[in-house]
Amino acid sequence: MSGEALLHHDVFYRKLLTTNNHQISNMRIALFGTSADPPTAGHQTIIKWLSEHYDWVAVWAADNPFKSHQTPLSHRVAMLRLLIADVMPQQNIGLEQELSATRTLLSVEKAKRRWLDATFTLTIGSDLLTQLSNWYQVENLLQEVQLLVVPRSGYAINELSLEKVRQLGGKIAIANFTGPEVSSTAYRENGDKEALTLPVFDYIHQQHLYESLSENSTF
Repeated sequence: MSGEALLHHDVFYRKLLTTNNHQISNMRIALFGTSADPPTAGHQTIIKWLSEHYDWVAVWAADNPFKSHQTPLSHRVAMLRLLIADVMPQQNIGLEQELSATRTLLSVEKAKRRWLDATFTLTIGSDLLTQLSNWYQVENLLQEVQLLVVPRSGYAINELSLEKVRQLGGKIAIANFTGPEVSSTAYRENGDKEALTLPVFDYIHQQHLYESLSENSTF
């Protein structure tokens, strides 16, 4: 499905969610914000898994205050749209870019204003678990959402990290799968083409992004 078709599809499905009270009652919504610099096959796998376990999956690209981004947000949003369009089926996945904020708590507050009768699960990779205590107003954040941790290769989930989050008031679940051993960093630093889906890879080359890598990266 093209990015334009996906946009029309999202608009239709959102209307269904917001006009039918039965649809929106007690919805279970997975929130998945990512730097998407660039979005990878690993992100796609997580999004697909979430779509199989939640009523709606809200995805957005955001600037991470802990990172310096190489690519303008507009390009990262476009790549994320292509990534979602490539998920089959994807009838309950939305690119909800209006939720984007530099602080996750602000994104959650936007989501709560949009979906009044819903429970929210914030999805993070296990690589972020040790950083969580440093997030903006993390105790307030953890009161607003449940936390789903997706295991990542090379980032073991230890009981000490989990207990620290629980002490902050967090309600934690761990996904029963491990994301693919690919990452945005691996592509940016090493040109690992296995990290990308073909539509995202093509977009990168068409837009001349990550130019220092393009000469050595081909599908």
